[in-house]
Amino acid sequence: MLSALYTTSIRLYQAALQVAARFHPKARLAVEGRRGWLEQINTKLADNTAPIAWFHAASLGEFEQGRPVMEAFRQQYPRYKILLTFFSPSGYEVRKNYAGADYIVYLPFDTAANARQFVERVNPAIAFFIKYEFWYHYLRELKARQIPIFSFSAIFRPDQIFFKPYGGFYRSFLRFFNHILVQNQESVDLLKRIGVTNVTLAGDTRFDRVKQVADAKKDIPVARLFKADTPLLVVGSAWQADIDVLIPFLNRFEKPLKVIIAPHEIHDDEIERWRSQLPGQTLRFSEAQFLNHQTIKPFSTLIIDNVGMLSSLYQYGDFAYIGGAFGKGLHNILEAATFRMPLFFGPNYGKFQEAVDLVKAGAAFPVSNSAELETVFRRLYEDSSAASAISGDYVTLNTGATSKVMEIVAKVVTQS
Repeated sequence: MLSALYTTSIRLYQAALQVAARFHPKARLAVEGRRGWLEQINTKLADNTAPIAWFHAASLGEFEQGRPVMEAFRQQYPRYKILLTFFSPSGYEVRKNYAGADYIVYLPFDTAANARQFVERVNPAIAFFIKYEFWYHYLRELKARQIPIFSFSAIFRPDQIFFKPYGGFYRSFLRFFNHILVQNQESVDLLKRIGVTNVTLAGDTRFDRVKQVADAKKDIPVARLFKADTPLLVVGSAWQADIDVLIPFLNRFEKPLKVIIAPHEIHDDEIERWRSQLPGQTLRFSEAQFLNHQTIKPFSTLIIDNVGMLSSLYQYGDFAYIGGAFGKGLHNILEAATFRMPLFFGPNYGKFQEAVDLVKAGAAFPVSNSAELETVFRRLYEDSSAASAISGDYVTLNTGATSKVMEIVAKVVTQS
């Protein structure tokens, strides 16, 4: 009965997405990307004779989290081909040409028929689900075919349905996995409480990824010239709610400070509106490329009107404000933390272990309004050395999750 209700909910979601596709570009990409999915896979895999390792990521964030494991797997087991699936267009459309995977497709919706056809055609030798993805029919089909299934960088909270008295059906999802590698001890304890014991505390592979990104950072001359010798606040993945907090503070702050703002999404009208409200002279990155040190020096704010450079921009920062925590979710704070600086963000950060840890340690500072941001920023402006050291050390001390995942995987792959 519950399985039927689950399938019905999946079909209703699929139908709603098809309706939404008429009006919303993102929904349209999700629908069109799955059209003829079996034919797409048949074409991609037509000449393949190698064993396949299947990695699934919900979206871009989970992809970045899983990337160190994908790359370690490829290096350690080069005879395998890697199939990467995404649920969301925000992952697929950005990484559909990722060179670290041999085949990249959308995951078909989780119905029994789709799961059976997909698993039968792909015939993966091993399957990985990154962080949060739990799809009943796919997991059941993989388990029935005795294909090893792993979840890594997973994190669990007491309020999730798995741990509710009525969550028995969803608890069954977790028992399909051969092994679940989790981020924290609380997750270990929660899973063992419901009888899931094939669990290892391995940590979060995002730490390995941000270290890779930091090691491969690119020099951005415009940002370097813009900063010069002035303290710099980098605002990453900013939404309007974040800007509403930042603008009053920046208009009141009278000490030397440069600001780089990277919007979460690039909208010209929004950028121009922000420019009209910010203090001093503002500059778009696309304009700044044509300026030299002397002509760029008077500008106080640089707004990034492209995508893909935020992780490298943090290297120039003395402070970082990370967006998203006035809405549904805080964006990646580890990319900034690895460059050793105090972090600021909104109040909705409780679901993010790294944010909780860094707030507790005194390197990150949640704010609910502009006045709170101003108070804490003014204090740290005078001396941020302790917070900066804590943030950088936190990333360094928490790397190594990828090797722990691969140790568990080796016990299965070497036997297959």
